[in-house]
Amino acid sequence: MQCRFKTKAALAGVILLSACASQDPVYRSFYDEAGALSDPRNHFGAATGNNIALMTGEKQYTYELASRFAAEVLTTVNFGFNSAELDEGARDTLREQARWINQFPEVRFRVYGHTDAVGSDSYNKSLGLRRANAVVAYLSQLGVSRSRLEAMVSYGETQPLIVTEGRERRNRRTVTEVLGFVQNHPTVMDGKYAQIVYREYVNSAVPASTLSGITGQEFKTEQ
Repeated sequence: MQCRFKTKAALAGVILLSACASQDPVYRSFYDEAGALSDPRNHFGAATGNNIALMTGEKQYTYELASRFAAEVLTTVNFGFNSAELDEGARDTLREQARWINQFPEVRFRVYGHTDAVGSDSYNKSLGLRRANAVVAYLSQLGVSRSRLEAMVSYGETQPLIVTEGRERRNRRTVTEVLGFVQNHPTVMDGKYAQIVYREYVNSAVPASTLSGITGQEFKTEQ
């Protein structure tokens, strides 16, 4: 009887040690990818992706385009309390966004939905996503390819413009941002992003002057 008890106790000890070992990051690192121990948030490969974006010019171009977008159009639309309906002001803003976005068919955009602090976290998450989807749907109606738009959600409690527990229209919003390039878009070839950057300047070039009939003799000064 005592022997059985000792055997069970030993088995329980082994199981307990195994469970503890499985929680130990050093132990688990033997079965994960190289470098997993120094990457607890599973961002394995993110540094390589970041380096590629920098070396090809995509990261810098995305940053510059995002700055231009924010400077030239309103990136934010607001909503009524507990609503994902677009009012006329919101539709006007989105028409401006669509005109701007359609100039760059090789670029993707992301729409973030926000709420104010009234209501539960789960409800606000759903409401913020409905707002983002409403904006994406309307931009799609205005000719922006749905494949270039991504709807995201953010809580009003975590990213408020105005810190308050009550109703606040400025917190009930969506924000449209530049995300990056459309994968395998034919315009983006061999990392030649400068061609895209300067395309707008080429298209908007002013023709050379057509003035004629003025000769150098007409600019002579009197002796």
